Amino acid sequence: MKRIVKVSKFNLSDVVADYEEIVSASQLTHAVCKLVERQRKLKPPRKERKKVAAHTVCDGDIKILVRILRAYNIPTRNTTGNRALDLPTYLKSSISHLRHKETIKSVASEEILNETLKSLRDTVQPFVEVSFQHTVYQTSTASGSHPCWNEEIKVDFISPGHDYSFSSLSKITDNIYINIFDEMIIEKHEDPYFKSCSSHSHIRKNWLGSIVFPFSALLQQSEISGTFQVNIPPVLLGYAWSKTYVSPKEEYNGQNLKECTFLNIFATIEPQISHVTCNPELDKFSDQTDVLERALIFNKTCKAMFPNRRITTTVFNGEGLQILVTRYIKALNPPQQFLDMFLHDPNATLDLIARFVSLIPIVPDILDENDGFDIWMTSERCISLATGNKEEHAILLCNFFLYFGKKALVLLGTSMLEGQVAYVLTQETDEYLLWNPLTGQCHKQFDPFCPLQSVDCLFDDGNVWFNIQQNNTPMAVHFDYSKESFWKQLLPKNFQGTKARTIQPEEIIYCETNKSMIEDLKNRIERTLKCKMMEWRPKQPTRWNRQCTYILRKILPKLELGTGSFVSSEEESEFERLLQFYWVTGFPIQMPYTDLQSIIDAVYQTGIHSSEFPQTEFALAVYIHPYPNNVLSVWVYLASLARHQ
Repeated sequence: MKRIVKVSKFNLSDVVADYEEIVSASQLTHAVCKLVERQRKLKPPRKERKKVAAHTVCDGDIKILVRILRAYNIPTRNTTGNRALDLPTYLKSSISHLRHKETIKSVASEEILNETLKSLRDTVQPFVEVSFQHTVYQTSTASGSHPCWNEEIKVDFISPGHDYSFSSLSKITDNIYINIFDEMIIEKHEDPYFKSCSSHSHIRKNWLGSIVFPFSALLQQSEISGTFQVNIPPVLLGYAWSKTYVSPKEEYNGQNLKECTFLNIFATIEPQISHVTCNPELDKFSDQTDVLERALIFNKTCKAMFPNRRITTTVFNGEGLQILVTRYIKALNPPQQFLDMFLHDPNATLDLIARFVSLIPIVPDILDENDGFDIWMTSERCISLATGNKEEHAILLCNFFLYFGKKALVLLGTSMLEGQVAYVLTQETDEYLLWNPLTGQCHKQFDPFCPLQSVDCLFDDGNVWFNIQQNNTPMAVHFDYSKESFWKQLLPKNFQGTKARTIQPEEIIYCETNKSMIEDLKNRIERTLKCKMMEWRPKQPTRWNRQCTYILRKILPKLELGTGSFVSSEEESEFERLLQFYWVTGFPIQMPYTDLQSIIDAVYQTGIHSSEFPQTEFALAVYIHPYPNNVLSVWVYLASLARHQ
């Protein structure tokens, strides 16, 4: 029987303990070169993300990644009007014990203690909630007005019908909500050793603001990244702006950034879904055939130069006829009551008109592979139906500005939070202004916080211009569209029939909104919200404070007008009496009226119903401001009152 022996080969270093390998000159030279050579390129090229075909994706494969980086200038708790009883019970006990000690006798020590207690009361404990399709994800709780989280949240979602093609995903109309809250924890016991026990504390989260963007905007751009201004309500009861201001970007003189909150976020879809776009062909004509053929060639030429930029030259009207977009631009009269409200302040009139347009409900965009087949209504139809898409809002606002003799054009581009957008560009004496018709806000061209990301196309009643500048960000664009080196125009200057016959009416006739209908709707909204608040609190009783509700009902009409002080001396004295017994937090939220469910969703997102404090009372007031043609501005004021213990 043969014995198989496994022979192992040993090196000299395995046998000799003090063996040192002799390094040759070539090895030494190679080691020195490895130390001095560049580890990576100074400007590494960005790798393109791989796109996945829709038919290879199933449930659970696609996720929305949201990274919450940091925030700037979050409001702090305002305890000047509240008593020291706002502090946790265990903290009050330790304070009273310290004050009786002999070590704290001097005035200086007392002042230091008071400053420490004030900083403890005023410190905000913010956290962020990401909500999508009724699923909520939360970050950890930070501290201070300028917190840093740097946390990534993976959001799961399921496509309707389990179809993950681009056309199916584009039908998702849900919004992605990013809400900022302040977490307050009050201990039930004086012993600080019970602090870590959840059963010995009450948790209350106070809503501070939000950022909302549609899922379609994320689907269209594949990622949303940057520092964005948070939508803060005009009044935050129980909070004040932080005294320590930190600028998220370079200073901007045109806006008081010390009263603005910013949030740095990054959102994307992983993996990215591929889709194919089709070029529209000419269909049924109403304009001259040669003009439409020129428009088609113009579109193809512009797309060949800059494939990712928007260009729209023709659309379909309500009769299904293909016409030039220039025929939608015409000076139209706004409601007469707007003209009579600010006779000596034209800028206030323009702001009021922009607000009126922003209150018209918007039809959500549905992205389609067959991009280019748009149907636009006239401004009169948009007013009568009290609804419209983004472009119809911009056309209506542009036509109103033309009525005042403004030099106004419709701007097509892309916004980071809204996807494809339509703005109104007005030329002033020494600057250009960018108007967002969906929010009513006006931004200067060099505003670093303007949400507009790209300027692609301009059109008025005479021509269409395509931006051929290499950098199409608003701050870098030259808006002098007469220069052919910056802008490519559709129709030449000597083209006959440049200003085609408009499809807009000569005048818009407005009708008054029924006031009795407004009162019935207000009562129905208030009853529904109160029932929902009680439904959302199944384990705690829901008590309503009538005195606070009475005060809030007086304040709401002043918020809509936005003039003068929000609180009169009488209301302020009544509020002071409330602060003697309660710690009050609250806020008003405003939205255009579309349906009752959208108001319920907006109130639910604030999380005001989730308070676990004992003896908590609530106040709710609703106000509806009517505008012509049943355009309504809905205000809901919510307040939470915690009785001093």
